[in-house]
Amino acid sequence: MIQPLLSRLAQAAARTLARTWRLEVIGADRVNELRGCGIPVVFTVWHANMLPPLWHRRGEGIALLVSDHADAGHLARAALRWGYRVVRGSTTRGAVRGLRAVVRILMAGGDVAFTPDGPRGPARRAKPGALGAAWLAGAAVVPIGVAASSEWQLRSWDRFTIPRPFSRVRLVYGNPIRQKGSRRSSGVDADVLANRLDVTQREAECL
Repeated sequence: MIQPLLSRLAQAAARTLARTWRLEVIGADRVNELRGCGIPVVFTVWHANMLPPLWHRRGEGIALLVSDHADAGHLARAALRWGYRVVRGSTTRGAVRGLRAVVRILMAGGDVAFTPDGPRGPARRAKPGALGAAWLAGAAVVPIGVAASSEWQLRSWDRFTIPRPFSRVRLVYGNPIRQKGSRRSSGVDADVLANRLDVTQREAECL
């Protein structure tokens, strides 16, 4: 009884906080162009920076891959309340089930979102699941960079960041990654994605 109540209070607090942010969005036309061409999108962001993109894309029915870990249940409930579809699984637990579901959603024309260093790190070390799913479904991977003029940083494995009230928050949608030809190795997949995420993150940090 206490835990669900605390979860609902935390969600309400997050909504109230997010409404105060002054969002600056760069590169949204890249997403719009892909959608206009009927190309499904795989959104990717480092785990520490997920909160502002979750707020920005709320209500779009994007499928969010959420870990099977028990402590990820709060994220799953919050995502549902913000208008996301939730797929349970990760690159560590429930990986095959989760990735199969993601591929099905992409092939049906839906969009999905990954934190490629989640659910428990190492921080900013990408796993290949996002690019693998995109390759199988003919989707495009869009990296997202996030920065705020003022923020809190939690003492978590990823140093999770929360923009402070009324801060300026910049979201950068980077150049899409589209794989063509033969399948790359998983190691190269992960390196390509990590590099593109870091480049986009540096763009966002030029506040």
